[in-house]
Amino acid sequence: MASTRTSVCLFLSMLLFLANMQCEAELSSTFYDKTCPNALSTIRSAIRTAVSRERRMAASLIRLHFHDCFVQGCDASILLDDAPSISSEKKAINNDDSIRGYEVIDDAKSQVESICPGIVSCADIVAVAARDASVAVGGPTWSVKLGRRDSTTASRSLAESNLPSFRDSLDRLTSLFGSKGLSQRDMVALSGSHTIGQARCVTFRDRIHNNASDIDAGFASTRKRRCSLDDASSDNLAPLDLVTPNSFDNNYFKNLIQKKGLLQSDQILFSGESTDSIVTEYSKSPSTFSSDFAAAMVKMGDIDPKTGSEGQIRKFCNVVN
Repeated sequence: MASTRTSVCLFLSMLLFLANMQCEAELSSTFYDKTCPNALSTIRSAIRTAVSRERRMAASLIRLHFHDCFVQGCDASILLDDAPSISSEKKAINNDDSIRGYEVIDDAKSQVESICPGIVSCADIVAVAARDASVAVGGPTWSVKLGRRDSTTASRSLAESNLPSFRDSLDRLTSLFGSKGLSQRDMVALSGSHTIGQARCVTFRDRIHNNASDIDAGFASTRKRRCSLDDASSDNLAPLDLVTPNSFDNNYFKNLIQKKGLLQSDQILFSGESTDSIVTEYSKSPSTFSSDFAAAMVKMGDIDPKTGSEGQIRKFCNVVN
C-alpha cells in the first residue's frame, strides 16, 4: 500500500513538473514563426511609423507595457474598456490622462489581424511594441518571448495599488518591484526609461517648488517657468531628461547625480541610499545600463503571463470577444 501511494505521488509530481515545463515552454521568441511569420515585421513597421510621427510615443509604449505587466501580469488587461463586468484600468489614478499609445496598439493589431486573424495576442503586441519603440529611438533591443494570451478581466483596484507613484519612497518602490520578482537593480535599470518621454506639471510641481536640498536650484527655476502652483499649468509637459529628451541614453542617471531628476521617484534613486551605487555605475557605463535595461525588460515580460488555454486571443484589444 505504501509503495503504491509513493508511486502515485511520484506520478503526480512528474505530471505537475511536466505541466510547469509546458507553461514555461509556451513563451518562446519563435512562437509565431509558423502560424504568423510576418507578425513581428508588421508590428515593427507600425511602431516605426508611430514613433516617426511623434517621438514621445516611444516612451509611452514602453510605459504601457510596464503598466500592463504590473497589474495581473502581462495580459493586455490595461487595454480593456469599461464594460458591465469590467472595471477598466485606464481610469486608475496612475493611468488616467497619463497612459498613451492605445491607438498605436490598435493599429498594429488591425494590421496583424489582416494577415493572421485570431493568432497574435494583444499582450504580445504590447510587449513587442515596447522593444521596437526602444530601438526606434536608439535604445537597446532584446529577444521578446511570445505566446502570451489576453485576459478576459481587468482590475482598476489592482492598478491603484500595484503601480508605483511619483511620490513613492525608495522602500515602497523596492517593495513593489520586489513583489513582481524584480530586484533593485532591475528597478533602477527600468527607471532609466525616463531618459525619454515627458511628465505633466502636476507630477513634479511639489518637487520644484519646495526649495528642498535634493534639487538643483537652477534646474528647479527652469522648470517653474511652465509649471506654476496654480491648476492652470497642471497639464503642461516637461521632458524627463532635459539634456537629450528624445534619445535613449544614460543621461538620466547623470541628471540624478546632479540633482536634476524631474520626479521625486526618480531623484530618490540617488539620495544617499542603497541604489546610489547603481545610478553611479550606469552614469559611467552606457553599455552596462543598456544591457541591464534589456535584461530587466525580458524579466518584466515574464510576469504572470497567461498561456495555453488561459484567457483568449482578442479580436479587438479594447473588448473581450
